[in-house]
Amino acid sequence: MSPVIDQTVQAGLITAEAQVLDVPAVLRYRRDDPLAIRICFPPRASLAGSHVTWVFARDLLAAGLESPTGEGDVHVRPFGADVTVMEFHAAVGTAMVRIKTADLRRFLQRSYLVVPAGSEHLQLDLDGDLAALLREA
Repeated sequence: MSPVIDQTVQAGLITAEAQVLDVPAVLRYRRDDPLAIRICFPPRASLAGSHVTWVFARDLLAAGLESPTGEGDVHVRPFGADVTVMEFHAAVGTAMVRIKTADLRRFLQRSYLVVPAGSEHLQLDLDGDLAALLREA
């Protein structure tokens, strides 16, 4: 199994005019960062016209499929049986996207094949990360 999982999903960016702009997004999970998920959006989905990547906890995504969750910059909640809404809060505003829940569940299941839930700590190299941090200081 590859240490990196990329999965393209169709995201519906909800505009200020309450319209939905379909944009591709890429979900990414890496074994060397076992607690995090990344979602990457293309330039046309951002106000600045550049690629945007959000990083948040894998557990947050899993919990948000079942009930509203999140504090701070990322919130996730079910919207009916088939759709999940994700909110991304930044200084310039809030972006809301909707993604098929089945696509998110499939991505999570694939990530659990790489690093099973509850075993993330076994993938962390705290000593190595601390040494690298101290070398940079």
